[in-house]
Amino acid sequence: MPTNQQISRINDVLYFIHQDISNELLAKDLASIAAYSEQHFHRLFKAVVGEPVHHYIRRTRMEFAANQLMFDAESSVLDIATKSGFASVSSFSRAFKAIFEVSPGEWRSSERQHQDKPFLADKEIAECYQRLDKMVTPKCALVERPKQDVAYVRHQGYDRSIANAWQVLKAWANSQGRDFSQQFGLHHSNPAWVELKKCRYVACLAIDYPILRRGVVNSMTIPAGLHAVFKLQGKYGELLPQLSNILEHWLPTSGYKMLSTPAYVHYRQNQFLAENEQFELDFCLPIALFN
Repeated sequence: MPTNQQISRINDVLYFIHQDISNELLAKDLASIAAYSEQHFHRLFKAVVGEPVHHYIRRTRMEFAANQLMFDAESSVLDIATKSGFASVSSFSRAFKAIFEVSPGEWRSSERQHQDKPFLADKEIAECYQRLDKMVTPKCALVERPKQDVAYVRHQGYDRSIANAWQVLKAWANSQGRDFSQQFGLHHSNPAWVELKKCRYVACLAIDYPILRRGVVNSMTIPAGLHAVFKLQGKYGELLPQLSNILEHWLPTSGYKMLSTPAYVHYRQNQFLAENEQFELDFCLPIALFN
């Protein structure tokens, strides 16, 4: 089992990877960030994350590219390949097809919008999706969000097991005498493309002074920037259909493009902690004007 120190160092690497996935991200440089030899780094990364580092980076880039191809009609495949860290369209197309079994051009076709989404395999979420299918997209506010220092616990899988990450964070906050009221959830994966069990989520708690001893609970900064902010509410199972509606219907006609930094939610009521599983939150989507 990896130690808390080893988990903390690998978390530093994950934070670096997600800051800009178009970076070269060589294993030797990532090993240097973790302060391990390259050979030892490879072993530890797989032990902590569950897959080799090059697989993780490729999958992260492909998930980002899938979103950009669908929601950024103004950018060419070459532009998206470059943003995703590829030097050529041919290498990008091979990698994309290996993950999604279609070419980038086929993925971009409008028929993709009508194909079943992985989250519909969950009966409860599928029922919510059908019920909310014709919902009106809520109005958004364009807000320059400040950077936010947070303590966090990473979690893989988008289901009720996310509550485990929140319980760890709550126990840590209680032991440290930290305020537990400002809660955020980072959504690294789009469950319209990624199986729920593979989706990556980060439970975050605002902090006003640094963490002295890092381990399972680590610290990072949620970037500042322009965000489209949507006020959403409902019960467990209804959030993913609401997010899907925003990405599929609001974003393509908004005049904005989605950035590579993660979207996140700022909870007023957290469905993973509330007994009635109700949520009230701000969904914050990082955006920019088209060049």
